[in-house]
Amino acid sequence: MATKKIYDLAVATRRYSDRDGKEKSSYENVGSVLEMDDGGRMILLKRSFNPAGVPFKDGSDQVIISMFVPKDKEQSPAQEQHSTAKADGYQKSASFDDEQIPF
Repeated sequence: MATKKIYDLAVATRRYSDRDGKEKSSYENVGSVLEMDDGGRMILLKRSFNPAGVPFKDGSDQVIISMFVPKDKEQSPAQEQHSTAKADGYQKSASFDDEQIPF
């Protein structure tokens, strides 16, 4: 059964200000969402990803994992499973229009 990567999963690891003083976030790629031939979906997470290490704000005990559409949607399933965490030039999801993905 073939699979196709439809989203990259990322978490904001820190906030910073750019040269113009605009607040931005740094992201770390923590996995991907795959879609199977039959339409089912699954999540692949890095074994090294520890949600307890993600900074939190205001006492929240939840982690926000953002989904980003990969720039190169033409990767084969074999390439997707062995891809690196680097994600230069990715599109952002609509809910994060004000932030860049600098990884």
